Amino acid sequence: MPNQTAQEVSAVLRRMADPAVAEHSQRYFKTAKGQYGCGDRFLGIRVPALRSQIGPYAQLPRPQILKLLRSAYHEERLFALLLLVRQFERGDDSAKEAVYSLYLKHIKWVNNWDLVDLSAPNIVGAFLLDRDKQPLYDLAAAPILWPRRIAALATLTFIRNNRFDDALAIAWRLIHDPEDLIHKAVGWMLREIGKRRLAAEKTFLDAHAAEMPRTMLRYAIEKFPSDRRQRYMKK
Repeated sequence: MPNQTAQEVSAVLRRMADPAVAEHSQRYFKTAKGQYGCGDRFLGIRVPALRSQIGPYAQLPRPQILKLLRSAYHEERLFALLLLVRQFERGDDSAKEAVYSLYLKHIKWVNNWDLVDLSAPNIVGAFLLDRDKQPLYDLAAAPILWPRRIAALATLTFIRNNRFDDALAIAWRLIHDPEDLIHKAVGWMLREIGKRRLAAEKTFLDAHAAEMPRTMLRYAIEKFPSDRRQRYMKK
């Protein structure tokens, strides 16, 4: 409804909060000093429960969604992103562009791995599927972790449409990234490519396995037969 507000949503989410879940999430999402999620705060709401509230608030005006996206609480930011995904998927071309632009303009609030993973393919990847991919390469060069993960995860939409060139190019650009969360993301995308075109993944691995971080390589070859996994790991 047009007259719904972020304050109303926040009140609903706070009634759903579970302190025990919040405490677990604080540890799971690495919120201690020096960790990637340092300072993040949790209400304690699991994703399926959040999704159950999307329908009633699917029409929440975007200025109100932005108020949620700027929240100190992780689940409110995630709920905002899930709403943006819904509005993108069900919107016309103008709405899709507006959501995509809003997402990039407020990217600093997309600041944990689940926030990225549940939004980047559905908004950034979907919008750029048939457009110039330069914004992805700009994100991949960002000095901050999360835009780089967005660049990697956005390519999942390309991969699902059997378009591998940009996904492989982004993987190559991130191959020496210092962050473990990027290693996992790139390895995951390579594995997804292999599910659809094994030859494309093998060509990339044959060229780059020796220089890939071990975590990235392990994720990429997870579904390979044991003897082939060992061959790549020995590189």
